[in-house]
Amino acid sequence: MKSTLLQGPVDKPWLQNKDWKVRASWWITFGVMMLGVAASAVSCFIGYRQTPMITQPLCLVMEDTEGATWRREVDMSGFGNHQFEMTTSSENNSFIQDGMLYIMPTLTSLSIPGGNASVFDGFTYNITGCTNTQNSDGSGCGAVSNETAGTIINPVMSARITTQKSHSIRYGKVEIRAKIPTGDWLWPALWMLPVDNAYGPWPLSASLLLLSGLTYLRRGSNVVRGSLNWGPTAIFNGVFKTYGLWDDRRRSFASSFHTYTLEWTPDFIRTYVDSRLHHMLDVRFNVPMFARGNFPATYQNGSQTVALQNPWIGRGNSAPFDQPFFLIMNVAVGGTNGWFSDDAGGKPWLDKSGTAMRDFALNQDKWYPTWPESPQDRAMVIDYVRMWKLC
Repeated sequence: MKSTLLQGPVDKPWLQNKDWKVRASWWITFGVMMLGVAASAVSCFIGYRQTPMITQPLCLVMEDTEGATWRREVDMSGFGNHQFEMTTSSENNSFIQDGMLYIMPTLTSLSIPGGNASVFDGFTYNITGCTNTQNSDGSGCGAVSNETAGTIINPVMSARITTQKSHSIRYGKVEIRAKIPTGDWLWPALWMLPVDNAYGPWPLSASLLLLSGLTYLRRGSNVVRGSLNWGPTAIFNGVFKTYGLWDDRRRSFASSFHTYTLEWTPDFIRTYVDSRLHHMLDVRFNVPMFARGNFPATYQNGSQTVALQNPWIGRGNSAPFDQPFFLIMNVAVGGTNGWFSDDAGGKPWLDKSGTAMRDFALNQDKWYPTWPESPQDRAMVIDYVRMWKLC
């Protein structure tokens, strides 16, 4: 609508006297924008070309969450991380519901005579169906609570299931759709161990972590980690050179299902969440692992200086990740290996304490209320597990 205040033609001097500086600035801005678009396209293309992929055909090895595929490990040792749970064969701790597999921690006091008092004093507990063969003193299959000595029965029961007796792969792909649990000091994990310790005990023969969750009140559960554990001795673990995290800043990994994937060939190992764009770990086997570790030539063993040997010499760049590995799924609780650091918010135990598990149990009134009653939220829930090998 034309204004009534304007009479006659409107003067537009910018059309007659064009400023070349204005035009130049416009073209420069436009040119820089186009260069940015072109550079981004080139960068994406180079990244795509440099991303290794599995090119060899894959053959399905398993697709299962129940049945004879899985073996429950029954153990009270706390495994190598000195965790606070015992793992059982009870359907309280691992069960199928609505076609999904649940791995759920429960309180030991709810399953033994005498309840919580027995956890702390005057009770001997021997676990039924123990599968531990490593602890010759029997500590992997039983415990005695004694107030004076400060020893207790593992305060939590959980589950750890494996394909050790059924399925393994040497290179291939693993895909697991799962939802991790909610609750302080719960430690869900999807990981792999070698079928045979061809290079010696851990970490010489390595372990491979698809997912490790970290849950406590002040940290939340919005970070997951993938890593490779490997080294020529237990004190020289190269994990700090081969690990990665994925952080979802907007939501918890415990609030919905995610797909955790491993891709593994003689040339690389990659783990990611939902998409390769969300990779936690991407390791290229372009140098031998011993060289990657940059380990010292010697180390002190007491008063002796010992030469550090390469356990994988002559076995190729991917060794020790060149052997068949089987799958493990578990929900651990606590532990003293440093996964939950001593400065973590509200941590009720110290890793170096001789009574760490007891200290954890004594603070049950603080951590147990954070564990939901609903199995859908307290458990790690697995929708499906698929494993392929290179054909």
